[in-house]
Amino acid sequence: MREILILLKPRFWSFRNSFSASGIREKKLKFLFFGAIGLAFWVGIFAIFYRVLTYFQGTEAFGDILAYKLLSMTLITFFSLLLFSSILTALSKLYLSKDLALVHSMPVRTEKIFLARWFESALDSSWMVLIYSLPVFLSYGIVFKAGPVFYGTVIFNLVPFCLIASSLSTLVVLAVAGLLPAGRLRGILAILAGVLFIILVIAFRIMRPERLVNPAAFSSVMLYVQALETPGSPLLPTTWMMDSLRAALSGSVTGSLFHAALSWSFSLTLIFTTMGLSGTIYLKGLSRAQSVPGRLFAFRRLMKSGRLRIFNFLPGPVRAITVKEIRTFLRDQTQWPQLFLILALVAIYLYNFYVLPVDKSMIKMEYLQNILSFLNMGLSTFVLAALSARFVFPAVSNEGPAFWIVRSSPVPIGVFLWIKFYIFLIPLLILTETLTVASNLLLHVTPFMMALSVITVFFMVPAIVAMGIGLGAAYPDFQSENPAQSATSLGGLIYMTLCAGLIGAVIVLEAGPAYTIFMAGVRSKSIAPFQWVWISLAFAVVPVICALAVILPMRWGEKKLNLDQS
Repeated sequence: MREILILLKPRFWSFRNSFSASGIREKKLKFLFFGAIGLAFWVGIFAIFYRVLTYFQGTEAFGDILAYKLLSMTLITFFSLLLFSSILTALSKLYLSKDLALVHSMPVRTEKIFLARWFESALDSSWMVLIYSLPVFLSYGIVFKAGPVFYGTVIFNLVPFCLIASSLSTLVVLAVAGLLPAGRLRGILAILAGVLFIILVIAFRIMRPERLVNPAAFSSVMLYVQALETPGSPLLPTTWMMDSLRAALSGSVTGSLFHAALSWSFSLTLIFTTMGLSGTIYLKGLSRAQSVPGRLFAFRRLMKSGRLRIFNFLPGPVRAITVKEIRTFLRDQTQWPQLFLILALVAIYLYNFYVLPVDKSMIKMEYLQNILSFLNMGLSTFVLAALSARFVFPAVSNEGPAFWIVRSSPVPIGVFLWIKFYIFLIPLLILTETLTVASNLLLHVTPFMMALSVITVFFMVPAIVAMGIGLGAAYPDFQSENPAQSATSLGGLIYMTLCAGLIGAVIVLEAGPAYTIFMAGVRSKSIAPFQWVWISLAFAVVPVICALAVILPMRWGEKKLNLDQS
C-alpha cells in the first residue's frame, strides 16, 4: 500500500494547503457560507424526517410499515444518486484528468495507479451522500429509540453501500471506454446519466408517494397494506441495507449482521473484479482517450454563416460575437444533459401543480389558489436565479484564457456584456413566463393574479440576468475548467444572495397591495383613495428596483473588467 498512499498524498496536501495559500480570506468566507448552508440543509432534513416519523408513529397499525417504506424509498434514492455521481467522477479521474500523463510516467504499476484513482473517485462521489444521509438515520434512531447497535449498523452498512455503487459505475466506465474515446464517452455518459436521473425523478413523481399516507386512495385496506408491505428485490444492495437496518431497529443483531455481510461480500467481490478487469482493459481505454473526441451530434449546417443570416441587421463586430456565442453553445455538448434535466424538472414542476389537492384543503379554494399563485411567482424566480447561477454567471468566465481576443476586438467591453445579456435574456424570459402562466392556468387563478404574475416576472427576469452578467464580469475566473467552479466562487455567493434579496423585496412590496385588491374584489368593496396611493407607490417601486438591478451591476461589471485587464 506504500505506493498507493504516495499517490494519494498530493490530494491531502492540496486540501491542507488550500487554507494557507493566497486568497485565504475569500476561501474562509466561502467555507463559512457553504458550511452554514450545508448545516441548514442538514438540520432541515433531520427536522422533516423526524416530524414525518413522529406522525407515522401516531398512526396505529400502519406507523412502522410507513416508516420502513419511507426508509426503503430513501435508500433507493441515495443509491441512484451515488450511481449518477460515480459514473461521471470515475470517468474524469481515470481518463480525463490532466495529471494522468505525469502519474503514468512514474515507476508505479498500472494496477496501483488505477486503485489510487478509483479510491479518489469513490471518495469524491460518496462524501456528500454520506453526510446528508446521516440526519435521516439519526431521526430513525431517535424516533424508534434505538441503541448503539443501530448506529453502528448504519456505519457498518454505509461503507459497502458506497463501494458497490462506485464499483458498478467504474465497471461501466471501463467497459464503454474500451470501445469509445473517453472524450466522446463523457458526452454519452453525461447524457445517459441525465436521462436515467430524469426517468427516476419522473417515475418517482408519477408514483405519487403522498398516497401512502392516505388509505382512502386505495379501494380496500388489504390493498393498502399490500402496497406498503411489498418487499424489494432480494438482489438489490438497497434491500440488503434496508433489511439490515430494519433488523437493527427491531433489536435483532444476528439478522442485521447477516444482511450486512451480504453487502460486504458483494462489495469486495466487485472490487476484486474491477481490479482484475483494469489490468486488461484500462490501458486500452486510456490510449483511446488521447484521441481527439468527435461530436455526438453535428450542427455544421446550422453553424454555417448562411444559416445565421437573421443577425445580419446587427453591426459587423456585434454580429460576429453574437454568432460566436451561438456556435460555442452548440459545440459545447457537455451542457446538453443539464438542459434535458431542466426540461424534466419543468415538467415535474407543472405536474405538481396539476395534482395539487387544492379542493381538499381547509382553506377556501378561491383564497388558496391565489395565495399559491403569489407564492409561485417567487418560486419561479428562485428557479430562474438557480439556472442563472449555473449558466449566466459563468458566461464571462467561459471565455477562458482566450479572453484577450475579446479585449483586442473592436467591440467595447460594455457592448460585449450587453450582447451576453440579450443572448440569455430571451430564452430565460420565455421559460420563466411559461412556468408562471402554465402554473396559474392549472391553479385557475383570477385575471388580476395572472396579470400581476406575468408583469412582475417580466420585470424581474432582466434584473436577475443582468446581475448574473455584471457580477460574473466583476468576479471573473478565466482559469476555471468547469463553469460550476465559477458559480461556487465568492462572486457566485454574492450573486445568489443579491438575487434572494431582490426576490424577497419584490414579494414583500407586492404582498400587501395584492392582498388588498384581491380581498376588495372578493368582498365587492371599493378601495379607499389613500389605499390607491399606497398601492400605486408600492407597484411603482418594483420596476424602479428592477431597473437599478439591471443598470448598476452591468456598469460595475464593465468597470471592474476594464480595471482588471488594464
